[in-house]
This record gives sequence, C-alpha cells and structure tokens, in this order.
Amino acid sequence: MFVAADAASSKTIDPTVVLDVGDLLGITDHFVITSGSNVRQVRTIAEEIERRVKAQGGGPPRYIEGRDDARWVLLDYGDFVVHVFLDEARRYYDLERLWSDAPRVDQPGPKARRVGVET
Repeated sequence: MFVAADAASSKTIDPTVVLDVGDLLGITDHFVITSGSNVRQVRTIAEEIERRVKAQGGGPPRYIEGRDDARWVLLDYGDFVVHVFLDEARRYYDLERLWSDAPRVDQPGPKARRVGVET
C-alpha cells in the first residue's frame, strides 16, 4: 500500500491519504485516496500505481473500475484499495469524511519505501 501511495504522490500535488479501514470494513485493510485535476492525470496516476506495485513484486489489481470515465478509478488489490478521483469527485464523495473513524496511516520516508516495504 505504501508503494501505491508513493506512486500516487509522485504524479499529483493533491494530498494522498492512507486510511486503516480493516477494523471498520472487513473486506480490505487500507484505502489509499488521491486525486488529479483532470481525467488524463487521473489515468496517469492509476497507471503509475499499477506500474510501481508490479515493479515491487505485487500482482495486478484484482479488480479495476472507472478507468474509461476516469472520474473515480478504483484499483482493488485485496489487502488495500486505491481510489483515484477527479478533484471534484473527491470533494463530492468525501471518503475521508465518510471514513473519519478510520485512523490515518503515516507513510514512511522515501528511503523506507525504496527498501521494500509492503505493497
């Protein structure tokens, strides 16, 4: 999940948030939430996440939704789910508020991410 969050952060200036939803949701452990300012950027962020997770030894997402429309691309990796929003869709759905009971997970520094933390 940290690799996905780092990949997202490398392609956008919008904040990337990791929420620990495991105790609240039961079907995944973490949400990675990020956004881009246009559909092209949203697609680029999603592609970069897929590329980096694969490069770190992770498999492809189990499920992908929304790539064609690119207003809200969902990448389901099982243990974590990535939500890549168009800015206005992120504000509208406001997952950070919806899941406000979920603790935010601090991301390790860049060096830790390069040395092989979980994906």
